[in-house]
Amino acid sequence: MFTDLPLDQLQIYRPLRNEPADFDEFWQQTLAETHSFPLNARFEPVESDLKYIDVFDVTFNGFGGHPIKAWLLIPKFETALLPCIVEFIGYGGGRGYPEDWLYWSNAGFAHFIMDTRGQGSYWRAGHTPDPEPVDTNPQFPGFMTRGVMQPHTYYYRRVFADGVRAVEAARSHPRVEDDQVILTGGSQGGGITLAVGGLVTNLTAIMPDVPFLCDFRTATEITDKHPYQEITRFCKIHRRHVDQVFHTLSYFDSINFATRCHMPALFSVGLMDDICPPRTVYAAYNHYAGDKQIKVWSYNNHEGGETEQILEKRQFLKTLLVTDE
Repeated sequence: MFTDLPLDQLQIYRPLRNEPADFDEFWQQTLAETHSFPLNARFEPVESDLKYIDVFDVTFNGFGGHPIKAWLLIPKFETALLPCIVEFIGYGGGRGYPEDWLYWSNAGFAHFIMDTRGQGSYWRAGHTPDPEPVDTNPQFPGFMTRGVMQPHTYYYRRVFADGVRAVEAARSHPRVEDDQVILTGGSQGGGITLAVGGLVTNLTAIMPDVPFLCDFRTATEITDKHPYQEITRFCKIHRRHVDQVFHTLSYFDSINFATRCHMPALFSVGLMDDICPPRTVYAAYNHYAGDKQIKVWSYNNHEGGETEQILEKRQFLKTLLVTDE
C-alpha cells in the first residue's frame, strides 16, 4: 500500500540538507589517499559458453590499495570503441557470475560490474574482502554502522572511493570509449551511482534506480525496514551518540552528492517502496543539479520497474549517445 506522501507532495519535497562545512575537503582528501596507490587494473580473459560476449575477470586497486573485483563484458564482434555502463550492486549482493549480467553487452555496450567490498553473502556471491580499519566501532550486523562513529572509518568511504576507481578502471580498457561512460545501479547501487556521479567528471549520464543511502535521518524515521533499521537499532543502544552517527552519515548522504551532479540523469521510484521510501528518493531527485527525469512505478515496491526500467534506460541513452543508431 502507499505509505508515504502523495505524489504531488513528493514532487516538491526538497528537505534542507545537512552538509558538513568540510564536505568537499573530506572527499578531496579521501580521493587523494586513494590515488596514492596505483590503479593497476588487470583484465583476465575468462573462458565461458557465451558465444557472443568476451568476459574479463577484473581486479583493480580501490581505497587503501585494496584489490577490488569486477566483471567486464564486451560484445565479441564489435570493433569500434564502445560506450560503457559501469554498474554498482544492491545491498548484500556480490558480482555473482558473468551470466547474471547479459543485457547491456548484448545491447552493444561494454558493461563493467563492480563487486562491493565485504558484501555478497545475502543474495549473490561476492569475491572482494573489506580490510577494516583497526579503530572501527562495535556495529549492528550489516554494513550501515560499520565504522560509523567517525567519517574517516565509515564503511561507505571505502565503497564510494572504490566506485571512483571502478570508473577509472573501466576507462583504462582499450575497447572502452572513455568519454562515454554511464553509471547505473539499483538500491545501494543507485546510492553509489549518485555518490560517484558527484565525485567524477566527464560522465555521459547516470541512472540511479530506487536509490538507497539518501536522506538518512528521514529514512530512519519513516521506515522500520532493513537495512535502514540497522541505523535505528544502533542508535537505540548507543543513544548518547545519535548526533555523531548522523554527523558521520552527512558525509555520505546522496542528496549532498546530487547537488554536485551535472550530467543528465534518469531516476526511478516505486511509490509503494517501504525499504527506500519515495520521500528519500525524491529528496535526492529534487536536489539534483543536472538535467533529470524520473520514472514513477506507482504500484511497485522496492523492485521498481525491473526489466521495464532497463528498457526505459535503453531509450534514455538513445537520446544521449551520438554514435547510437
